[in-house]
Amino acid sequence: MFPYQPVNNAKGVLTDIGTEELAHMEIVATLVYKLLEGASLEAIKAAGLGGYYAEHDKSLYWVNPEGVPWVAAYVSATGDPVADLHENLAAEQKARAVYEWLINMSDDPCVTDVLRYLREREVVHFQRFGETLMHVEECLKEKKFY
Repeated sequence: MFPYQPVNNAKGVLTDIGTEELAHMEIVATLVYKLLEGASLEAIKAAGLGGYYAEHDKSLYWVNPEGVPWVAAYVSATGDPVADLHENLAAEQKARAVYEWLINMSDDPCVTDVLRYLREREVVHFQRFGETLMHVEECLKEKKFY
């Protein structure tokens, strides 16, 4: 009989990490909101956010540092579980690196603590994706009986 356990475990890991990544977006949004909450227009302009303010005031709008909006197309899926898990592994490493660089730029201990937490979670996600990849590869190698 086809071993469904590894497949179900993989689905569970993907669901859990995907849910947590959405929570990370909320954490980052809250962090930005709190940092801008009491900021004067002069401070916003001095921080290089004048253009952002002109377009969005202090509201949250998902853009990268160059102002390019986040879109769902950034989430890659090929339909090949091995390729997709490798993509996920790479995305976790990229996120970890970005958090490292943000930590290096931060002079606020509270912000740094949040960034460290997020960085640590990316490391855990990388580990879980690696474990899931091993399970999926094992499952794909097994002889299928129909």
